Amino acid sequence: MPRGLLPVLIVTFSALIFFSLGNMLAARGDTTESDQVAQIAALRAEVGALKRMRLETSGTTGRTEPAIARPMDEGSRAALVADIKQQLKTEMGLVPVSLLRERRQSFVELYSYDMTGASNYGTAGYLGNGYFVTVKHGVVALGDQPPSRKIASVKIMYHGRAIAAKVIDTGDAQVEVDPGDWAILKVKEAIDLPALDVNLGYGFDFAESIFRLGNDYSKGIILSTGYVGQKTSNNLITCLTDGHPGVSGGGVLNADGQLVGIPIGRMQGDYRFSFILPLRAEMFRKVDFLREPTL
Repeated sequence: MPRGLLPVLIVTFSALIFFSLGNMLAARGDTTESDQVAQIAALRAEVGALKRMRLETSGTTGRTEPAIARPMDEGSRAALVADIKQQLKTEMGLVPVSLLRERRQSFVELYSYDMTGASNYGTAGYLGNGYFVTVKHGVVALGDQPPSRKIASVKIMYHGRAIAAKVIDTGDAQVEVDPGDWAILKVKEAIDLPALDVNLGYGFDFAESIFRLGNDYSKGIILSTGYVGQKTSNNLITCLTDGHPGVSGGGVLNADGQLVGIPIGRMQGDYRFSFILPLRAEMFRKVDFLREPTL
């Protein structure tokens, strides 16, 4: 209602009351003059009270003052961005692209040649100081293979060159996709590759995101993502990530970009159902800078 309308209505209403009262009193002959004056005075007092109520009332709508925007300092802004990134990484399993690109440089194509000249291809991950980790079946002829097949040489690709690598330790596997299917290589040539951050305590919890880097189909190091399944009876880990030929010996990274395992095989006929060998201290017993003091 407009602010000035209510007083007009009150005055109009008062005039009508006084007019009606005059008519009423004129119609009644038994009312004394003093009674009429008293009734008019009471009516005036009531009208005055109505006028005062107009001054003392207010609407029921609420009002808030606009918030004052305060500039965020650089430290607070950086903390906010870091917190958002951490939440996204945790909830969605995201890893910065720059980190994945950096980790890719730590993996090399691996080739082994037997006595007949035939070759196998796989992947090896760099540990530092010339050491690499890979799968045993990529560099050693296992017991389920023909006795005539012996590995004559092992090489890795470094900046477009094939350089010789020596097998210095292996697990006890006699068949592929086995907990002992691992090997450690070493090269004599000085190489400049970023060493992987090894995590021996990763839990491989169900549905956690993982990142696999390997030499898919001998076409170079390629990234694939997947999710942790469950532990097998022989302590391997099942996962959903591409298990193409050539990825054996590559790297399985967690969401922090740490090396937590190596891909060693897949389900026959299914390239998405893969097996991971979790890293353990035994695998680095001959790698001086990674070896535990008790080994």
